[in-house]
Amino acid sequence: MKRLLVLACLFVLNSAFITHAQQVGQTLPVWQEGNLDIHQINTGRGNSAFLILPDGTTVLIDAGELDPTGPRTMSPRNTPAKPNGDRHAGEWIARYARKALSFRSDPAIDYAIMTHFHDDHMGAPSKTSKKAPAGNYVLTGVTEVAEHIPVRKIIDRAWPDYNYPISGDPFPLVKNYRQFIDWQIQNKGLKVERLQAGRNDQIQLLNQPAKYRDKFEIRNLAVNGEIWTGVGTVTRQHFPELKSLPQNQYPSENMCSMALRLSYGKFDYFSGGDIPGVLQFGQPSWHDVETPVAQVVGPVEVQLLDHHGNRDSQNGFLLGSLRPRVLVIPVWSSDHPGHDVLARIYSQQVYPGDRDVFATDMLEANKLVIGELLNRLKSDSGHVLVRVDPGGDRYRVIILDDSDESFRVKAVHGPYQAR
Repeated sequence: MKRLLVLACLFVLNSAFITHAQQVGQTLPVWQEGNLDIHQINTGRGNSAFLILPDGTTVLIDAGELDPTGPRTMSPRNTPAKPNGDRHAGEWIARYARKALSFRSDPAIDYAIMTHFHDDHMGAPSKTSKKAPAGNYVLTGVTEVAEHIPVRKIIDRAWPDYNYPISGDPFPLVKNYRQFIDWQIQNKGLKVERLQAGRNDQIQLLNQPAKYRDKFEIRNLAVNGEIWTGVGTVTRQHFPELKSLPQNQYPSENMCSMALRLSYGKFDYFSGGDIPGVLQFGQPSWHDVETPVAQVVGPVEVQLLDHHGNRDSQNGFLLGSLRPRVLVIPVWSSDHPGHDVLARIYSQQVYPGDRDVFATDMLEANKLVIGELLNRLKSDSGHVLVRVDPGGDRYRVIILDDSDESFRVKAVHGPYQAR
């Protein structure tokens, strides 16, 4: 009996410590070994997530940077730069990662995952892009991140040829990126790989893999239309052969996005880049990538919305299959999310039960058009951190102030119980 009382007291004290440690108004406590941290970073210029895995391995998923001089970027249709426009998004992302890794003497990004080749996910050259101190490329998005924090390996969808479904050479974004990786390989020892669908060992724990064996994995679900079947590492090709299509009907860049599922104990997280799932009139069925991906994902605790919640994403089959308890919307545009998308997300007919939705920066334009449905958001501004307890049984959603680099806690939601 005494032993049970001691254990109960320890549990209460531990819960109280966790609650106090993540107190609103205070600075976020640093990551601890055994935790899984998933930071959805809000720069106002595109998508970026920074992950600290249970053994301290680090993963960056995307490093978007829209042209800061673009007419649309500076208009009310787009979100403002966060914390401000004094630096480019790539540098802000690197500084964020360094702060999150303040417990390390040698902060670095072990894996940088580029889901696809769009500016809001990897950066693109602009008139304000600085030239790299060495190398024939400019600093934007991921190329600027690597200037401020070491990047050890990049995994993208097209290395080494960059020719599917068409050659990327004519595109300044891809040309600059290739010049960057060529220089980094030769001078910094960068490793580059192409994501291989079906594998669960391409992105793995690097520090204490044995400790978390059978408890943690990242499964490569899809890339370039090649989708895991759910059996071993076997995949199938969802897209028709290119030779059967006129070039103007080739798969789009969004359709070629990577999709990943991260699992830690009972906790599961889904990130699908910009894969579409809602067909426009006249489109062939294979333009829906969400449905075949959803068939092998299974239920998850947390989902990052596909394509920022754009109107072509989050179809009913995907939502009903994943049944996320928490959904995160990475917003940079006034059409993130689509009104119909938000209605599907909250629909009890699509899947029953509670769900909490968090947005990185909801624009006033969205609030005026969508109206009261947006009042159901648990948060509409700030970095969104999902912090998973050791073992993966429980997690919290922590909103961090994005107006500066303080890591000040604005709100704490949960704990949620993983299923």
